[in-house]
Amino acid sequence: MKRRQSYVPVDDRDKEHICWWQERMNLCQKPTTKEMIKLLIPTNLLGLDPNLRHGSLRDGSLNAELLDAKRKFPREVLLCRIGEFYEACGFDACILVEFAGLNPMGGIRVNASPRAGCPVANLRQTLDNITQQGLSVCVMEEVQGAAPSKYRKDRFIAGHAHPGSPYIYGLAAADSDFEFPEPCPVVGISQSVRGYTFVSVLEMMRTYTVEDGLTEEALVTKLRSVQYQQLFLHRSLRGNSSGSVKWGSSGDGALLWAECKGKDVEWFDRDPVSFLLDKVKEMYDIEDQAEFREIARPSLKRPRPVYLGTASQAGILPVPEIPSLLKVLVPSDTTSLCVRYLRDLLLNPPPYATAAAIQECLKLMTSVKCSIPEFLCVSAAKLVKLIGAREVNHLEFSRIKHLAEDVLYMHENNSLRDIFHLLLEPTILASGLQLEAEQLVTDCKQLVDRISSVISCTGDPEQLINSYEHVPDDFFIDFESSWKGRVQRKHSEDFYADVDKKAAELNLAIVGDFLPVLARAKSLVRSCYGNGNGEICYVPDHQAVWFKGKGFMPLLWGSETPGEEEIKRLIPALDSKGKKVGDDWHTTGRVESAVMSYREAATKANFAVVKALRCLSDDVRTYLNTIIFISMFCVIAKAFFAHASEGKRRKWVFPVLGGEQEPLVFSGLLPYWLDSTQDFAIPNSFEMSSIFLLTGPNGGGKSSLLRSVCAATLLGLCGLMVPASKAVIPQLDSIMLRVVSQDSPSEGKSLFQMEMAELKTLLLETTRRSLVLVDELCKGTDVQKGTCILASVLENFDRLGCLGIVSTHLHGLLDMKLDTNNVVLKAMGTRKVLQGGLQPTWELIDGECRESLAFETAKGEGVTEEILDRAKELYEEMQKKHLSQSKPMVDGNEVRHESARNLKDLEQEVLRICKDQLNGTFVLSSTCYFVGARQQPPPFTSNHSCVYILQRPDGKFYVGQTDNLSGRIASHRTSMGLKQAPFLYLPVSNKSVACQLETALITQLTQQGLNLVNKVDQRHKHFGISPVEAPF
Repeated sequence: MKRRQSYVPVDDRDKEHICWWQERMNLCQKPTTKEMIKLLIPTNLLGLDPNLRHGSLRDGSLNAELLDAKRKFPREVLLCRIGEFYEACGFDACILVEFAGLNPMGGIRVNASPRAGCPVANLRQTLDNITQQGLSVCVMEEVQGAAPSKYRKDRFIAGHAHPGSPYIYGLAAADSDFEFPEPCPVVGISQSVRGYTFVSVLEMMRTYTVEDGLTEEALVTKLRSVQYQQLFLHRSLRGNSSGSVKWGSSGDGALLWAECKGKDVEWFDRDPVSFLLDKVKEMYDIEDQAEFREIARPSLKRPRPVYLGTASQAGILPVPEIPSLLKVLVPSDTTSLCVRYLRDLLLNPPPYATAAAIQECLKLMTSVKCSIPEFLCVSAAKLVKLIGAREVNHLEFSRIKHLAEDVLYMHENNSLRDIFHLLLEPTILASGLQLEAEQLVTDCKQLVDRISSVISCTGDPEQLINSYEHVPDDFFIDFESSWKGRVQRKHSEDFYADVDKKAAELNLAIVGDFLPVLARAKSLVRSCYGNGNGEICYVPDHQAVWFKGKGFMPLLWGSETPGEEEIKRLIPALDSKGKKVGDDWHTTGRVESAVMSYREAATKANFAVVKALRCLSDDVRTYLNTIIFISMFCVIAKAFFAHASEGKRRKWVFPVLGGEQEPLVFSGLLPYWLDSTQDFAIPNSFEMSSIFLLTGPNGGGKSSLLRSVCAATLLGLCGLMVPASKAVIPQLDSIMLRVVSQDSPSEGKSLFQMEMAELKTLLLETTRRSLVLVDELCKGTDVQKGTCILASVLENFDRLGCLGIVSTHLHGLLDMKLDTNNVVLKAMGTRKVLQGGLQPTWELIDGECRESLAFETAKGEGVTEEILDRAKELYEEMQKKHLSQSKPMVDGNEVRHESARNLKDLEQEVLRICKDQLNGTFVLSSTCYFVGARQQPPPFTSNHSCVYILQRPDGKFYVGQTDNLSGRIASHRTSMGLKQAPFLYLPVSNKSVACQLETALITQLTQQGLNLVNKVDQRHKHFGISPVEAPF
């Protein structure tokens, strides 16, 4: 049958919202949902067709009432309580079927508007399913109590469910806990000449924060580290400061544009704070007079927030295949609230003074000997939401009392009092509330007293549930367990007494009316006159106590027969609709009246208890700031105790928190993801006062070292323990870790473009007090130009005087004449293995490493021998071609090495330099010894210190020293192109002399124009350690 067309005009104020709902309908994928959508029309906010069954919108109808509610909250799913179901229609019904896994009510009929719903018992799960999709729900409840049969029950908007803000109506009467999700703020972003401004409003906490002067990278980090309810963008973002550039995929704002692309955002042009506060009040149905508290974020004397790349690569934010830093800070059973606090602490490092207080607190925690509180963790947002709505049940009040008692215990215990005072500072920072210790203690005592005066304690004899021999216990349990044991009896004495009175009357009615009948039925079973049976039963579905039996009727009625009068008074048991339940179910008018009276008394008592709880909510509301503070206090205390325990188990240490000018020092630094008590790990030690240029083979541990340094430094800046045996952390203003990038097809950017975008942020944000950790920059372009860009970056970092590590495989950097003064060459070490070749040691050493171990790495990952053999042949050919075409240069002039074609030509000059350097202090050989191609040094060089010179095929030279010349020559000759390399060596008395002569030779031979590969050892001032270096 063809459906009649509807000509209902669209209200202009609804058009924008109807379009929004149509967009949501277009995203639905289930076939059932798509069939339901065909029955909708876009002429009203419900999507109902008035010409279909259940689609009428006439005045006075339920749909008209729903439409009025929908206009108040046009972008929320509307659920309406109808009897034992919550129902939705039109657009909302489609959402329930698509995302909540429900079926259309009555199926899909072409002549009826779509409807869907869930039983009352499944409301919470349905709301969770919808809010997890980023949608909000408005819930309408029925007014309690009976309504005349001819009239529809009155309904009212009872509350809302939003992502991060659940529906809480009726929780005061609940006897179970309800888990709250992490709060989701409403976020607004604007831009000014100072940078970006990030405004965050939390409806549950009634708070807001304003952070300005942010960089684009810092802003995007904040967006990705929090799940927000709604994002609003100020129109200042559409152009730069001059208003001449549109917001888009390139130029300023490109990173933010990519983050917001495809998301549901709204634009505004008012003052960000006032606009967002008004918008939140509108979205959450909050009265206009409601006040929101600003949480100040001190920006002075503290490090800057951690950027997105750093947070991701250091394991703070979850990234596949990056070890989680949060999981190693505390035991695995630590509550999520504690882990969330530590995450926020790392993302926003505290002021230096607060970090010092945290460290001192943790030190005391590791040495405390007395027992500590359990520290029950309760979300502050949950408590604020429940208290504000007067929906706190007895369980939550007990938790608030426990929180206050834990704080008081910390203050009153002499062994914990110092920890108590130290915990105040991070709690003040996290909560934004300035509470003095004395006021906090006073408030906690008053809270404990007030709650204790109302809430009933466990085992209170006045809270016992009624029990009578002949009345089923389940009946009393069902009607009394939901309110007894919650508040002390004195607060609802009249209602308690009435329930006890009605229970006694019910017992008398059952004993008087049912017991004689039951006795007769049992007597018939024992006699030979019948097979009757019977029992007194509680029927939960009908909330009644009935007699169930058959075969107990007497065959002959007589006045002398016991129970006959009572049997005559029996009537059939009826359900709520007046229908007979069954032939076996019986009751009496007296029993039915007693049951009804008892149920009414129990319901009134329940209401009285809930009223007492809500009055207590009003009383403790004056302590709301204190409740927020102690909830944060206990979360932080539990997190720190857990960290102290785990750090001590892992043998981590407390770093020295230094000043601005001190170097960054680590001894025995380990990767944070390795447990030194269980895993084998190579510790590294260094002192950093400038930039390290780090080279090393593939798989040698460069990236792991950078992550380890980043994580350990960040932990130290936050006052936490670090995975090392000793550490000194200076007052850094930022930590920036940049690891290998990937291309971004969604932004239309190649790998190199992403690298350069990240580089721009690094260059803009780095100061002399920054720690910059850069891993393999410029991999996305050709080697020569990438090398030059990286060289320029290295010079820039050197001029700034910042700390950091720049790791690279661009070994051309090592041969360039850079304008740097403080760059230190570091390498990840290698060692010779029995099978020949080299193997990484994962140890940080002085010097450089030009061997990538690319072929060995490929072989280890399963690349075939055929491919690798051919690759080696091509590499040899390329090296020969390169060496034949290369022209060594020194200071821009070509160096010709014909005079030094034979190493023996350098013998006299080497001897002269060495004799001048030692000045007769040590006995020195008068002869240098030569080792030609395919030759080995004699045995006397074993365990004998030597200084040596190697000549490469390209005419360059390398100066070194060793205590094992045979092993060192063998190691050099395993490198490509050095198999036939000749050596010139000079035996000396000890290793210290060898180091001294090595430095002198490097310095003076370079000054004479000899083209040397290694130059770093010119800076040696102490000679007791022999660095392992490679001339390739």
